Amino acid sequence: MVMPATDARIALRGRGQELAALDRVLAMARAGNSAVLLLRGEAGIGKTALLDHAAGRATGFRTVRVAGVESEMELPFAGLHQLCAPLLNQIDRLPGPQRDALSVAFGLREGEAPNRFLVGLAVIGLLAGAAEERPLACLVDDAQWLDDGSLQVLAFVARRLLADAVALIFAVRDGDHGHRVPTGLPELIVEGLSPPDAQALLASAVRVPLDPVVRDRIVAEARGNPMVLLHLPRALAPADLAGGFWLPGGHSAAGCVEAAFHERFRSLPPDSRLLLLTAAAEPTGDADLLWRAAGEQGIPAHAAAPAESAGLVEFGTRVRFHHPLVRSAIYRRTAAPDRRAAHRALAEATDSRLDPDRRAWHRAHAAARPDEDVAADLVCSADRARGRGGAAASASFLKRAAELTPDPARRVSRALAAAQAQIDAGAVDEAHTTLAAVEADPLDDLQRARLERLRARLVFARQRGGDAPRRLLDAAHRLAPLDAALARDTLLEALGAAIFAGRLSEGPGLREIAEAARAAPPPPTPPRVVDTLLDGLTGRIVDGRSAGADGLRRALRAVREQGCGGPEADRARLWLAFRVTPEPLATELWDDDAWHELATDAVRTARAAGALAVLPTALTYLACLAVHTGDFDTAAALIDEATAISEATGGTPMMYTSLVLAAWRGREAEALDLIRTTCEEVAARGEGRSLALADCATALLYNGLGRYDAALTAATRACRYEDLGLFAWGLVEQIEAAARTGRPETAAPALDVLTEHTRASGTAWALGTEACSRALLSDDRAAEALYQEAVEHLGHCRITVRLARARLLYGEWLRRRNRRQDSRAQLRAAHETFSRIGAEGFAERARRELLATGETVRPRSTGVSGELTGQETQIARLAADGHTNAEIGAQLFISPRTVEWHLGNVFAKLGVTSRRRLRSALTRPGPGAPAG
Repeated sequence: MVMPATDARIALRGRGQELAALDRVLAMARAGNSAVLLLRGEAGIGKTALLDHAAGRATGFRTVRVAGVESEMELPFAGLHQLCAPLLNQIDRLPGPQRDALSVAFGLREGEAPNRFLVGLAVIGLLAGAAEERPLACLVDDAQWLDDGSLQVLAFVARRLLADAVALIFAVRDGDHGHRVPTGLPELIVEGLSPPDAQALLASAVRVPLDPVVRDRIVAEARGNPMVLLHLPRALAPADLAGGFWLPGGHSAAGCVEAAFHERFRSLPPDSRLLLLTAAAEPTGDADLLWRAAGEQGIPAHAAAPAESAGLVEFGTRVRFHHPLVRSAIYRRTAAPDRRAAHRALAEATDSRLDPDRRAWHRAHAAARPDEDVAADLVCSADRARGRGGAAASASFLKRAAELTPDPARRVSRALAAAQAQIDAGAVDEAHTTLAAVEADPLDDLQRARLERLRARLVFARQRGGDAPRRLLDAAHRLAPLDAALARDTLLEALGAAIFAGRLSEGPGLREIAEAARAAPPPPTPPRVVDTLLDGLTGRIVDGRSAGADGLRRALRAVREQGCGGPEADRARLWLAFRVTPEPLATELWDDDAWHELATDAVRTARAAGALAVLPTALTYLACLAVHTGDFDTAAALIDEATAISEATGGTPMMYTSLVLAAWRGREAEALDLIRTTCEEVAARGEGRSLALADCATALLYNGLGRYDAALTAATRACRYEDLGLFAWGLVEQIEAAARTGRPETAAPALDVLTEHTRASGTAWALGTEACSRALLSDDRAAEALYQEAVEHLGHCRITVRLARARLLYGEWLRRRNRRQDSRAQLRAAHETFSRIGAEGFAERARRELLATGETVRPRSTGVSGELTGQETQIARLAADGHTNAEIGAQLFISPRTVEWHLGNVFAKLGVTSRRRLRSALTRPGPGAPAG
């Protein structure tokens, strides 16, 4: 039966809402503003037709397109490369680091694994640069089938575009990996057509008599799916359509459409079918490669004509299928031997020097049975893929290499390596599947122990607490007689898991694991950083604060030295495998300089490695430092970035720095709601450390609000378990709350314990904090000297919030001794700091004290920067410091044009007209400053 061609007006019947949404997106880009839209729906629902409509309506635009291909999901940055290929003539306009990162990602040059966020920034720069000439429309079909690197970068770009003339439109198929597409983007669900529109579309496409019963059955079976309505009748005989003898088969919409396309494919001559199958197996659409592969199979050039006449494909400089379902119908429904033959021809046609990874990929798909030669090529590709796309890219090649490895022992080793890479990439479900397959092979004792270790790491990746310490300790015991170094690594991981589990550990606690570590095989000579870290933590836990301080300092020094000058691979391994254990070192020793170095290095290393399982932890660690240095806006931005990455990878957002930030901001209802919700979530996951931090945050909140009884209750809960790096924070809050409520019997023992911590450290941060806490419990003769000592010490460290609190307490003490003039100087300084950084509870407490001294204080505000959003404040500060738009964009992962747009808002809000005036406007006292 011959069906009439379907024009765009027929295919888009009943799509008024969707067309209007697309027109709004294009109109925004025409006006110079970025716009993003994600179309989501089942196969055949009309998403591709809507993208075609957008391309047709984008007059005056430059349009670039890419379609995800299921078989190409394992090739790093393949989809992104196709999308950006038409724009690469502008790559030299990018800053050097961005240009290099993108070039390595696309395989244009060799180099270390690019920072995935630097790749994202490079793509932003590429798109923004193209949009300077004319608006740019980026159309991404079947986004659910893009490789992980491309998907993550495009989602990142979509969230960061703002003031560039770029329209970015995704189409995502429900099911078929649709869950991989990050949430949070503007989304439009493409529903089925209404029954009247469905009947009209069917009638316009079928020009033969149609039995009413069959018509109603087709409409009901199609459930409003336009592709089914248009193509299912092609698979039916005229008698079925007119005589009412057709019965619906209950297949899915995609299945019905693929069946119709496959019938058209089967009607083609053999050479045309072979040509189309080879094209379906080659996802890049490279016409030259296709014809070389056709020559390998003896396919004549005239084989293309019947396929084009059937409306299935277009051959030109690129090969383009009429619809993504045509490709999947041909590839999926063709027998496996024929698919392998097509891949074999494509492998032979691919230059092994220019594109060794794609050749290895085709060879892998051509293999009918295990083949060590092919598997070895894939292992080499895995190493190169890690360099371009990080752990996720490497994992897919290693997994396929394991499947094709004939030797059982080598197969197990490669599968374990694949699982390790999957865990590093945050792909915990895939790692679980890989490890389950490993168990089907015979395992020796060492392989079994490595398997158990990875299973324990999976538990920690999913829960960060619970019984992960027990599992890791069991794995370490199993490894001890087989691989001493790996056993020590696993003990360090067990300590990290126990630190996270804290009071909720379902098994061995810190001390039991530390004692096992002390009895473990000795470290090699010279010891690795991992060994020094394990021994340092073990000494602190077993020997106590004072005796263990030197070992802990050695461990901190070793980690810092590796961060400053150690091999890149060693630094990456430390943070990838032991993401928790370096974290509490600096805070346990009150070393703010080390905290800054470790946190900055952790973020840089995780980004460079593309380790999205680790990066949220590192960002949160750095955000917590930003809170303590009084940079709340930066902390909030880092927390948002960590949350977005966790959501994009299906991980659990890390909330504990959010709790500290909320407590410092002092908005009671908002903070308590966050603390309550977080406590419920982390308790279910067994994260006792987060519960401790929630109690510390609650005590901090109530101390800031002057609700000392409530603060004492929370601080007492926090101090029931000694969490490394956090316990002393709880003691500080407990001492202040107990002193303010007249309970020296509670405050004095807490001060004794705090003193053990601070004296073992000896830093300015530690000594200043101790002096301030001791002053609260001292008589008048000693208290003033202690407060002055606290202010002096804390003025020599990064911990801005602690210095402001010391000034507040000193000022309160002076006022209560009727030394109003002296108290005002301290209270003004505290009030100014708290107001500037946005610590509203403490700022209000300082304001009340100033009023009590007789000082006139205007109603409190967060100052001029309080009128700005967090990102506007960051941009304003960077611009005031002399950074260019490009430099600011590079730091904040936005385009220079978006920086310019934000600065326009900043200038308007602050009432300035140039960058030269920004610094004075940002430091100008806000309405909350003292009047005299």
